[in-house]
Amino acid sequence: MLVVGAAVTTIPAERFTLAWTHSIEKLRWEEDYVLRPQGLAPVAARIRGSGAGMEIPEGAVLRNGVWHYVPQRTPLPALLLARSTYVADYELCWDGSCRTIAQMVPRAASDEAAEIRPCR
Repeated sequence: MLVVGAAVTTIPAERFTLAWTHSIEKLRWEEDYVLRPQGLAPVAARIRGSGAGMEIPEGAVLRNGVWHYVPQRTPLPALLLARSTYVADYELCWDGSCRTIAQMVPRAASDEAAEIRPCR
């Protein structure tokens, strides 16, 4: 489920990718999540370079210019995403296609925080 302000929509998948572009370095960052009974489990991540606040995690492997790694975090009850009119919106990808939060919840203001949480 994606919640932005009072607007709510669903993500029809048990696996999705959260992607965004770093506000300063302009590099893409992607994290893959799987729905587990304990919450949203991060299972893989990719960074297309490094820079300010984008340190490459220990154990990451460089393949074709992209750093790949497995996040060492326990499942999360929700993902809280700060949004701003000054940077590109987050993208949610599943089943081979991606959509921005604004495309998924067009009524929401572009600077309203978003929350992704499992439907229970």
